[in-house]
Amino acid sequence: MSAAETAEPRVAERVRRIKPSPSSAAADRAAALRREGRSIVSLVVGEPDFDTPAAIRRAAAEAMDKGATRYTMLAGTPELRQAIAAKLKRENGLDYGPDDIVVTNGCKSAIYSALEATLEPGDEVIVPAPYWVSYTDMTLACGGTPVTIACPAAQGFKLTPGQLAAAITPRTRWLLVNSPSNPTGATYSLAEWRALAEVLRDHRHVLVMTDDIYEHIRFGGNGPAPHLLNAAPALKDRTLAVNGVSKTYAMTGWRIGWAAGPRDIIDALGTLLSQASGNACSVSQAAAVEALNGDQSFVGESVATYRTRRDRMVARINAIPGLACAPPEGAFYLYVNCGGLIGRLTPEGRRLATDDDVAMYFLESVGVALVPGAAYGLSPYFRLSIATSAANLDEGADRIARAVAGLR
Repeated sequence: MSAAETAEPRVAERVRRIKPSPSSAAADRAAALRREGRSIVSLVVGEPDFDTPAAIRRAAAEAMDKGATRYTMLAGTPELRQAIAAKLKRENGLDYGPDDIVVTNGCKSAIYSALEATLEPGDEVIVPAPYWVSYTDMTLACGGTPVTIACPAAQGFKLTPGQLAAAITPRTRWLLVNSPSNPTGATYSLAEWRALAEVLRDHRHVLVMTDDIYEHIRFGGNGPAPHLLNAAPALKDRTLAVNGVSKTYAMTGWRIGWAAGPRDIIDALGTLLSQASGNACSVSQAAAVEALNGDQSFVGESVATYRTRRDRMVARINAIPGLACAPPEGAFYLYVNCGGLIGRLTPEGRRLATDDDVAMYFLESVGVALVPGAAYGLSPYFRLSIATSAANLDEGADRIARAVAGLR
């Protein structure tokens, strides 16, 4: 055994508590198999398959031509923060000034930095499950304790007021809610937000973080999804609204997110980011201004495409014995119940005991990459991304059906 193996760990305990992103791990495994020459249909990545709209790309090029390639104000350019404030007022009915907003290197950075800036060791973060894979590990990395609450399909994969009330303790610091949700597409209505707000009213020490990144990608009603603060404006002084341009405008690689909220938290985020990352990319900020202020036709067109894909893939999945999926209300994923496959045997005689086993069986036997439901805190499911071409989805469905037919 080497000296390095016998020495005290050199990685901090808070980092040793967390694990790599399961969705990234699944994508990496699919990529490795491709390099080996395997034919792989990847239905893993939550990334629009559309190009960033041309007007947004032109705005970035023009910014570079004008020399906008230097540091910006730490909280973001005045132009972008004003565009975000205008968007929040126009689309969401929320009143924030530019000084109430901080621009971050993606929505993920906003969430992590907010937790880092506010959590003391042992503080609790309530996370409804199924949840985006990073919420719990980000909480752990920041010294907090994730408190996950199982929200089954019978209640629409949504948190109930009774569950919330039972989970709150004196150590609760945050309730973290994603609507529409990754991985289920569950979307809270105004009435559901009001019911949760009634519980929160009696617990003033609890902050609320809303991850609104999929707000426009929904399949019922017009405009963005209802926001907690539409239902309960009185919670504004303890709500942090997090969002970004990545999903709505097919700008995942541009890395622009933001947080809008109480001034003390926004100021703390600015201080933390000043030491951690500095300002977001100047060119990306210019592109984001155009995304928010410019022509919005791309949004409706892309959502219409996602709806067509959703409907076709839900029908394909539900036609496969042992699998079941309700149409999601938003986002671009299917959360497929694979309970009907648990306990069955592969052609090689291996028993499928978990949804991890199911996902691995699909990958190894027919080359379809998925993410098991265990990664999202609720089994037995797997997540399937519809942010890919119809041809890719059809091929994936054909292969999954073939793999299921081979089980005993």
